[in-house]
Amino acid sequence: MPVSVNGLSAELLEELAALAVERTAEGGLRLMGEGGILPELAQHLMQAALEAEMDQHLAAEAGQVGGRGSRSGGNTRNGYRAKKVITEVGPVTVQVPRDRLGTFSPRLLPKYARRTGALDEMVLSLTAKGLTSGEIVAHLAEVYGMTTTKETVSTITDKALESMAEWRTRPLDPVYPVVFIDAIHVKIRDGHVANRPIYVAIAVTADGYREILGLWAGDGGEGSKYWTTVLTEIKNRGVRDVLMLVCDGLSALPDAVNTVWPQTVVQTCVVHLIRNSLRYASRRDWADVARDLKPIYTAVNEEQARTRLEEFAEKWAKRYPSISQSWERAWSEFVPFLGLPDAIRQVVYTTNAIESLNARYRRAAQACGHFPNETAALKRLYLATLALDPTGRGRQRWNNRWKTALNEFDVLFDGRLTATRA
Repeated sequence: MPVSVNGLSAELLEELAALAVERTAEGGLRLMGEGGILPELAQHLMQAALEAEMDQHLAAEAGQVGGRGSRSGGNTRNGYRAKKVITEVGPVTVQVPRDRLGTFSPRLLPKYARRTGALDEMVLSLTAKGLTSGEIVAHLAEVYGMTTTKETVSTITDKALESMAEWRTRPLDPVYPVVFIDAIHVKIRDGHVANRPIYVAIAVTADGYREILGLWAGDGGEGSKYWTTVLTEIKNRGVRDVLMLVCDGLSALPDAVNTVWPQTVVQTCVVHLIRNSLRYASRRDWADVARDLKPIYTAVNEEQARTRLEEFAEKWAKRYPSISQSWERAWSEFVPFLGLPDAIRQVVYTTNAIESLNARYRRAAQACGHFPNETAALKRLYLATLALDPTGRGRQRWNNRWKTALNEFDVLFDGRLTATRA
């Protein structure tokens, strides 16, 4: 008899279809939640599975020579205990069989378990998509008829802390062509609610794929010592060399980078320089200012860029003197960009490579308002990280974009990119 992938016969499926037609004719078919057909089916299937587990357990103990099952009287069934379980289709109540010797521990519903693993995965997925604990509780009640609490949701998501710790300490590749560092600010309550930076480091692998290296919570004291600690942690995870590091004007970062990876080129984000320049200008002048800044970062070399900056200052210094001054302050970290081939310029002139990621992080953080501590903030952003690019299309687009630039990197940096490959 033909069966489905789950072993359901065609005859049984036809019976279920007939039942659905009958329920629909009577006023509507409810699949999940209280009175739904799926919780009822789940209850019967779980009950049958528990009975089968008990039979296997008793048979195994009876066959043990000298085991507890072979004592006088042996081990036998000893009634049931009711247990309410929240499943992904709604709450069900099953009768868990007991044995006389108390050695039975069902695999389907371990002792003290009040939820199925699939429900935990659902809660983690909803959290990763930016829903708050209250919204998840309301969603489960509305769609699945489940009565749960925010504390239960927090308990489920706390399971991610162990995997987050492993993720933040996992081994990394020995060399990366580019590492981007950027930050988002979230509200964390530490005595009082304050904005705190959460830094994210994203690397491009030697094969042209994106890899998120980690998340770090700053406390406002992000000096050279702080960044040396962060970069040393990355180095201790196996990163021996980084060809370029792109950041947004973090003043203490270049010194820390030179301490950890002396050969690494630190490049400031050109787009952030432009954005910062526009902050000093009136909105009505933005188009003109941006147009006059373009010759600076599209110059063929430093000498030409310096000339274009002087021309810009002559035109705008009286009205907006801070713009040219901001470029002067960032000049030493901007200059490396001018020595890059066009293929590399196109992919490193901005940290926009991680702007879409930051947008996802901001949505997840803003949904919560503020966090009780930095661990809660990191947990939510980590779960958002797990939900990125479920189809894999973004990964492939990233790879396609970087292929040409990677060839230029290996030539420009004297083979350091491929030196670690066999």
